[in-house]
Amino acid sequence: MIGYVTIGVRDMEKAKSFYTELLAPLGASVLMSMDRIAFIGKAMNEPMLAVCVPYDEKDPSPGNGNMVAINPGSKEAVDQFYAKARELGASCEGEPGQRIPDMFYGAYVRDPDGNKLCFFQFG
Repeated sequence: MIGYVTIGVRDMEKAKSFYTELLAPLGASVLMSMDRIAFIGKAMNEPMLAVCVPYDEKDPSPGNGNMVAINPGSKEAVDQFYAKARELGASCEGEPGQRIPDMFYGAYVRDPDGNKLCFFQFG
């Protein structure tokens, strides 16, 4: 259903480096890159994350309530992705932990441009 999610960034090279290194364990890489936008994922026919410099060339502004949620496959992987994101310069928005007993385990960060990410595991 979702083709791709786009988030605004200030520095394309920095954003591509952050997301390709962070998402590499899921098999993601830069699939297509143009002047102001790059698509990162496993295949063009699967959901992707796009990073772009806004069309109006003004500063990107993360939306209040907007978030990209990534399921890395296990609670242990949630912990690893959270740690990797922090290592790559993300700020903490909520350390890894059980949010809903026996239902939802998650961790939250903001990337270097302020975009909110969630790493999660259901069950």
